[in-house]
Amino acid sequence: MNGFGADGRDLAQGIVRWCATHGADGADVVICPPFTFLAEAANLTKDSAVRIGAQDCHADPAGAHTGDISVPMLKDCGCGFVIVGHSERRSDHGETDAMVAAKASAAHNAGMVAIVCVGETLAERESDRTFDVVKRQIQASVSAAAAAANTVIAYEPVWAIGTGKVATPAQAQEVHAFIRATLAEHLGASQAEAMRILYGGSMKPDNAKELLALPDVDGGLIGGAALKAADFTALIVLAQGK
Repeated sequence: MNGFGADGRDLAQGIVRWCATHGADGADVVICPPFTFLAEAANLTKDSAVRIGAQDCHADPAGAHTGDISVPMLKDCGCGFVIVGHSERRSDHGETDAMVAAKASAAHNAGMVAIVCVGETLAERESDRTFDVVKRQIQASVSAAAAAANTVIAYEPVWAIGTGKVATPAQAQEVHAFIRATLAEHLGASQAEAMRILYGGSMKPDNAKELLALPDVDGGLIGGAALKAADFTALIVLAQGK
């Protein structure tokens, strides 16, 4: 929940210009602006290497859900991706795994890619429940219809979001490898191997190289560093070398 129209235009145009000049081969570049800027962002990124996603959606295609945005509405705006189950949606709005699964299924049904977020709080990590929490979220939030073509998993150590803390490379790899193993149990080995798993805990230019070098980290779900085109495009460069 950051920025206004001028901020979004500058950011989108800066990223598009950079990609046009330098190329984005080897990396999938998706920006997920607030709802107020989705349609304009889709227009600004048209025919570029940059694709558009939304930060949330409703599970139903239409109806009496004042204030919510449906997946067909997002698709009509030009979105191809939608984030579901972000830790802030789970904590601020009480979203359950079942609600997240329903939203992801709605995205799949509309031909969009669901970016499904999972991750533990500080209390859960300190009580040695990281694997239990993440496994439950994967099993309950990722439907049996999920596949590498329509689903991306984002691991968010909630304790590392906006706090300046970052999981160590060993911690990140441990959980990412566990997520891939859980996906293999849930969806089969081939889908698990092909599915992209992003790290989403305060990734920025000065720590991304080490994180992206990890075997089971396929990219990043970028927060604060996505608010500046120079920081975000620096991450694209690092992701291209993945």
